[in-house]
Amino acid sequence: MKSGFIDKLIERLDKVDPEEVQRYVLKVVQEKGFLENVFDVLREGIIVAGAHGSIHYINRTACEFFGLERGETLGRTVTDQFPGLEWEDLVRSDRVTNRDLEVFYPEHRFLNFYISPLTDEDDEDLPGGYVLILRDTTQSRQVHQEELESERIAALTMLAAGVAHEIGNPLNSLTIHLQLIERKLKKKADPELVAELSGPLEIAQSEIKRLDFIVEKFLSAIRPTQPQLENCDINELLREAIQFIGPEVQDRRIDLTLHLNPQLPQLRLDPDQFKQVFYNLIRNAAQAIGSDGEIAVRTEADDFNVMLSFSDNGGGIPGDQVGRVFDPYFTTKKAGSGLGLLIVHRIVREHGGELEFESKEGKGTDVTIYLPRIEKRMRFLPPQSETTNVIDVDTVSD
Repeated sequence: MKSGFIDKLIERLDKVDPEEVQRYVLKVVQEKGFLENVFDVLREGIIVAGAHGSIHYINRTACEFFGLERGETLGRTVTDQFPGLEWEDLVRSDRVTNRDLEVFYPEHRFLNFYISPLTDEDDEDLPGGYVLILRDTTQSRQVHQEELESERIAALTMLAAGVAHEIGNPLNSLTIHLQLIERKLKKKADPELVAELSGPLEIAQSEIKRLDFIVEKFLSAIRPTQPQLENCDINELLREAIQFIGPEVQDRRIDLTLHLNPQLPQLRLDPDQFKQVFYNLIRNAAQAIGSDGEIAVRTEADDFNVMLSFSDNGGGIPGDQVGRVFDPYFTTKKAGSGLGLLIVHRIVREHGGELEFESKEGKGTDVTIYLPRIEKRMRFLPPQSETTNVIDVDTVSD
């Protein structure tokens, strides 16, 4: 109902029947309530503010975005409620303004919002008011990041063939020729000369082995591979992997404890690839600790996923570097190749899983793998009359 009509009604109020006025007022209230209900259903946040930023209306979604209570927000200014928004800058042009916003509380979100002036020729009170419409773009940003990651891996894959040819073959040749030089020196050269050159030869051979290791890791990290899927007991794969890498962990005086749920469903995996995942994660944890520490490995399950977590009490990673741990060649270790976690990430993603990495400097690191349960990929929903029993499986120490 237009406010122009209300103005005319007020002018003729003394001539209108009281019952008719009551009907008009009731209709205005109903329209206002209806619109508020509609706005509360929307998944976009809506804020209506006055010329100086005083909040006249905020819908439920906007309150959820910022962790606000509607009753405490109305009447306060946009600047007070949202310290990151400079009201004068936003409304200076008096045109539609579009901005992106990062929110850290109550959840980490990325929001896109635009602010538009409200104008109404029939309402003199509205000019100078504004409406802010906010949209959650967190998921679309995540999809975009995944697309960028896929493009980056594709580019690295194309580079791999050239790396294998241009670096791998010369390295093999250098290794052979250094071995020939070493043999000839031992047979014909003066013993003092042999002793003098043995050090540089060992360094050269060691560096060649190191370069060869990096090339091999690089190729295994990005080479497209088709997983050879089998029904696997993930707990058994973990035990086999730990039996292989256990001596290396024990030499560092590190306690490796297992908390394995014996009631896990079987998963369809490539067993060799996942042993490689476990080797990398346990070795990374051991190297982060150095010596005299603890590593805990846990397996759990819910209705949708099987979860494997690897926790250590090592030095952790600074917060500003956590986002780079899956980047090629990024490492915080002096002798690291920076490809171990890239390999882990690729294998987990190829099996339809997700990887979660959390680390706090000085406290340690937690890596969690989420793998979909094969029997839960599709199911019919039961009729409303039926009930489904849910069984909770508690974690059992192995």
